[in-house]
Amino acid sequence: MSLPPGFLDELRTRLSLSQVVGRKVMWDQRKSNQGKGDMWAPCPFHHEKTASFHVDDQKGFYYCFGCHAKGDAINFVKETENVSFIEAVEILAREAGMPMPARDPKAQEKQDRRSQLAEVMEQAVQFFRLQLKTGAGGAARDYLTRRGLDAQALERWEIGFAPDGWQALWDHLRGKNVAENLILGAGLAKPSNKGKKPYDTFRNRIMFPIRDPRGRCIAFGGRAMDPNDNAKYLNSPETELFDKGRSLYNHGPARQAAGKGQPLIVAEGYMDVIALAEAGFGASVAPLGTAITEHQLQLLWRISDEPIIALDGDTAGLRAAMRAVDLALPLLEAGKSLRFALMPEGKDPDDLLRAEGAGAVQAVLDGAIPMVKLLWQRETEGKVFDSPERKAALDKVLRDKIKLIRDPSIRSHYGQEIKDLRWQLFRPQRQPQNRPWQPRGKWQPKPAATAGARTSFLASSEGAEIQLREAAILAIAALNPQVVIQFEHQLEELDCRDPDHAAMRNAVLRHAIDDPDNLKDHIAETLGPDALENLLALRHVAVIPCVYKPGDVEKAEMTLAEELAKIKALRGLDAEIAEAEEELSDLADEALTYRLAQAAEERNRTSRSQNEDRAVFDIADNGARINRDEKDAFKAITSGINFERKRR
Repeated sequence: MSLPPGFLDELRTRLSLSQVVGRKVMWDQRKSNQGKGDMWAPCPFHHEKTASFHVDDQKGFYYCFGCHAKGDAINFVKETENVSFIEAVEILAREAGMPMPARDPKAQEKQDRRSQLAEVMEQAVQFFRLQLKTGAGGAARDYLTRRGLDAQALERWEIGFAPDGWQALWDHLRGKNVAENLILGAGLAKPSNKGKKPYDTFRNRIMFPIRDPRGRCIAFGGRAMDPNDNAKYLNSPETELFDKGRSLYNHGPARQAAGKGQPLIVAEGYMDVIALAEAGFGASVAPLGTAITEHQLQLLWRISDEPIIALDGDTAGLRAAMRAVDLALPLLEAGKSLRFALMPEGKDPDDLLRAEGAGAVQAVLDGAIPMVKLLWQRETEGKVFDSPERKAALDKVLRDKIKLIRDPSIRSHYGQEIKDLRWQLFRPQRQPQNRPWQPRGKWQPKPAATAGARTSFLASSEGAEIQLREAAILAIAALNPQVVIQFEHQLEELDCRDPDHAAMRNAVLRHAIDDPDNLKDHIAETLGPDALENLLALRHVAVIPCVYKPGDVEKAEMTLAEELAKIKALRGLDAEIAEAEEELSDLADEALTYRLAQAAEERNRTSRSQNEDRAVFDIADNGARINRDEKDAFKAITSGINFERKRR
């Protein structure tokens, strides 16, 4: 069976050789370097104890220094599975998610045509390079010199010039007996709509050859010399050789440089890549003037696990970075991500290199931020969140973005990171001396309490009632995570003085909304297996209905609302008293008295429900509430039983 041109290239591009080989070998972790795709193992083709079998994941080839076996992923499957070439391709195609093409009787003919097109492209490369050295290319040479490129750099990058004529390249190639259909098929000329001779695609432009990973010229990029030209940069049209969304400028050399340990940098244009590579950043590529596509992203991850997107420090650069974030979120895997290095405002990598040198670029790369930080920056920068509605809108946008991540582990980590960033944004920054419910004067640590007193939270210390209620609130929230989103803001402002309470509150806020079903597991993982159990074992907590019988959402909501209101009132009264202590040193007036009265009334109002409860309930020694009617009925029953016993 003949395969269509390009199918095997695409198959090899999509697959990781180390993953294919890894199913058959045990890697030598001491000798291997997974980050560089440099893997070693005992050879699967002959018996040995040492790791002489080498896989170069960047180049896609393996070699054994013992038995000299070598090849690519297709060869490996052929040899290890004992199958034919086509069967090996079918196995790998299924793994890569590529449908096998239908039988094509003209496949060999098409392959021959691709080879012919590649030869025509090489002739065009030589023509453009010669034109740069002529008098017509003088202005182009001057421009390149101003951009810092010397003669050696022009040779390395094979930069040329397309003269300002309608048929200069066409006439040159036809003079060498190149068929018209090949010139048109390579995208070097376009047919005339007026019935005239075809005309050159590139005219009066500096020419940059675009090569595939094998080094074949598949397209050109042209930079206009005329400042009034409608297209500053122009790429070859898509052809049998060139698919813009599946190609990268400087792909082959960048892959080699990344294999030697250099960071993979994704710049915006040809000149940025050339400037970076000339300055020592050899692993630099560009997506050919378009937004990064899914196929290009997969190509990048084949080269490096964490490419750095280095875009221009302008609005367009930021937009491109944000598009890359949206594209990458659903494709993230463990160990595969992106980082973003944003250039100073108004500069691209080439500008920064010429102005401040390689050290300045390295500093920007060292400060590259992860995707989650850029996502947060996009949704929060320049915005004001001064209302519950705006905060809720932010939460919704971020949750919708995080839901795009398919990997559950990465999605969980993103959720936690966003929670941390949100906490920093909305959490009031309070200093201990400014806490409104603390008395005036220098704060002193609480005296140590006995184990029993500490466990019951009944130690005689300042704020004991608040700590009692905090414990109840946290227990209810931990066991009824469905209600946390409703009270998220109030829980955030619950400024727990007890460090155990603060840790429990943070764990509940971070995990209850995103993963309520596994909240207990998250608490155990974060705070230890006994943290929640110890909280629930407190006597005044264990008797709360929402604790010993969780699941009643309505009752949990009512109880939380009441307890939070009581704490707020207690703190409000303490704040007024603390402020009054300071003001009493001056002349007291009716306003001060009125404020204290109002604060006291608010505290009384929030405690009325508790006082009303005492009209119906008796309070046991352990803090439990006992309904008086039920108590009297139970007493009557036990009295009857005792009376019958006496009669007998």
